[in-house]
Amino acid sequence: MTVETDRARLLELLRTLSFERRKVILASGKESDFYVDCKRTTLTAEGHVLVGRLLLERVRAIRPLVRGIGGLTLGADPIASAVALTSFLEGEPVDAFVVRKEPKGHGTGQWVEGRRTIPDGARVIVIEDVVTTGGSALKAIERCRVEKLVPVACLALVDRLEGGREAIEAQGVPLQALFTRRDFIP
Repeated sequence: MTVETDRARLLELLRTLSFERRKVILASGKESDFYVDCKRTTLTAEGHVLVGRLLLERVRAIRPLVRGIGGLTLGADPIASAVALTSFLEGEPVDAFVVRKEPKGHGTGQWVEGRRTIPDGARVIVIEDVVTTGGSALKAIERCRVEKLVPVACLALVDRLEGGREAIEAQGVPLQALFTRRDFIP
């Protein structure tokens, strides 16, 4: 498979399984006339493989290679898992991490799961399924910095082109998205 073939197939899956034209209230609180629920695609076996391969290509382009990849639970979780699995199979392991929305209520009280293999000062990539205002990615970036991790990029499956890129990049973290709203609504 080529990157172009994988990208075309992933877009087909996202359009078929994840995209809907209807009125919804987004996580940002904004109203929209379309919705992209990437979990419907990333949680399928095929979607998981495609996301892993496509985003690992983006990760490889960020040098020096990063040590971790993750974001705010729940949308980022299957994406980070896919990249971590693919990176290991390709011989370039990048471990996944999960940023909680609130600290763990018992035990260690952790905000970030998966830190045992990702040391302080490590370069990491923040993952997002869909970027609207950038709120989830910004929370993950902030939490990574508090945890002494260094976010060097943000990768997303879909950028809705509604200001999220600008908000994320204002924090010094460049955003790359595989797709934008134009791929769904010409």
